[in-house]
Amino acid sequence: MEEREEDQDAIARTLSEVGPRLRRIRTRRGVTLTALAEATGISKSTLSRLESGQRRPSLELLLPIAQAHQVPLDELVGAPEVGDPRVRLTPRTVHGNTTVLPLTRQPGPQQAYKMILPPDRNTPQPCTHEGYEWLYVLSGRLRLVLADHDLVLGSGEAAEFDTRVPHWFGSTGDGAVEVLSLFGRQGERMHVRARPRSAEPSPSP
Repeated sequence: MEEREEDQDAIARTLSEVGPRLRRIRTRRGVTLTALAEATGISKSTLSRLESGQRRPSLELLLPIAQAHQVPLDELVGAPEVGDPRVRLTPRTVHGNTTVLPLTRQPGPQQAYKMILPPDRNTPQPCTHEGYEWLYVLSGRLRLVLADHDLVLGSGEAAEFDTRVPHWFGSTGDGAVEVLSLFGRQGERMHVRARPRSAEPSPSP
């Protein structure tokens, strides 16, 4: 109940500010009420009452005024500004040596990360958990162990897998690896383009 009352108060405040805003926009542009009435087809008295707050603003009144002033409707009603869309990256370290940068700010079914895997993360330690993961290699060589498969992915290659299958990924030991990771239960699948990790040559009998 309190939340609904707060919403109603906010709407009432917004509507009460429309009239003064209309007057500021008109006077700033040097337009008289008579000229605006001619441009919009709205009577001079209605425009005056609208600016003084004696007439409740409506879409039928605001649209012609916005068109006459050549401004967005948002400017007349004082819509809130769009927030800064940039993601502020705050890296964190996991498993002692892996740098992870979250690329999504809000909780949800899918999360995106950039990972920097150091060269010494090269000892497989397979694990399992709920979910689905997509990996895309930005640079370096990524080793992916998935159940009985042992794969190497280079820059520009991608893989996807069910994380309920025992899995591990890290460096081949040749250098650091930069990876984009999408983790969730649903999403667009990416094509896997990887080759098996070359096996050590068997000793001659």
